[in-house]
Amino acid sequence: MATQLIRGMGCFFKNCACSRQNRCPHPYVVRYRDATGRQCEETGYTTQQSALERLTKIYHDKRTTPRQQADIRREIGKERFGDYASTWLSRQRHYAPGSIRSVKQVLNSQVLPVLESRRMNTVTSTVVEDFIMSMEERSVGLAAQQNAFDTLKKILLDARRRGGIAEDPFDGVISPEYIPRKITIPTLDELHSLKAAASDGLRVVIDLMSGCGLRNGEAYAANLERIVSNDVYRITEQIEGTTRQRSRLKHRKPGEFRETPLPLTVRESLLRYEKDHGIRDDASAGTVFHLDHRA
Repeated sequence: MATQLIRGMGCFFKNCACSRQNRCPHPYVVRYRDATGRQCEETGYTTQQSALERLTKIYHDKRTTPRQQADIRREIGKERFGDYASTWLSRQRHYAPGSIRSVKQVLNSQVLPVLESRRMNTVTSTVVEDFIMSMEERSVGLAAQQNAFDTLKKILLDARRRGGIAEDPFDGVISPEYIPRKITIPTLDELHSLKAAASDGLRVVIDLMSGCGLRNGEAYAANLERIVSNDVYRITEQIEGTTRQRSRLKHRKPGEFRETPLPLTVRESLLRYEKDHGIRDDASAGTVFHLDHRA
């Protein structure tokens, strides 16, 4: 039998059929309505006092939350996941265009088909576990599962931070375990073999990637103006993989850069390409190479 408290505070009870529940070892369950108006239950309270203290804290938090803030939380909780995900993505202004496309692809292919119409305040750890199981049933690869889980986690934790989800939807959830394949670093002999068979433009890309640690898109944006010292190369942009256009660096804001040591062999490779093939002047980027982005 549930013990009713003052209006709006909720109740606590035991789910067992013991005749003397005040002495049996089964835990108490508390039932209440959260700030979004959704009915919630929690179990695991060993005494009436611990259950009462939990309900008292929840009641106090609801009473001290400003009405406007409570209304915002309630509206977020009523939103459908698809709508919330769309507005969430529009707020990620630090994402590069490539990252936005990747997130949209993950949402459209994995997440939205399962969760698009679900209200945010009904998402629980059970819902997240069911989502993971649905990907397993559809034989989604582990790498794709991990990407979908990471994207879902960012969206749901944002909603919880803003008050739309009362409980941690990842409490006790085991994420998909993706173990990347071991990266094989080419040996010096293999690099020489690659360069021997490569075009002049691809040879410069190989030198920048192996000698300066550039990503492939950054290497394709090779620029003589970025040799800021005889032994320093400044990376300011990259060639975006899909559009083949110059864009800001990954994980960097517009205008930000990073610098890397410039080995003599890489510097000579850049200057050799300039001598053999020339460069073009670009008012916005300085002197850049005619590297084939498809190489």
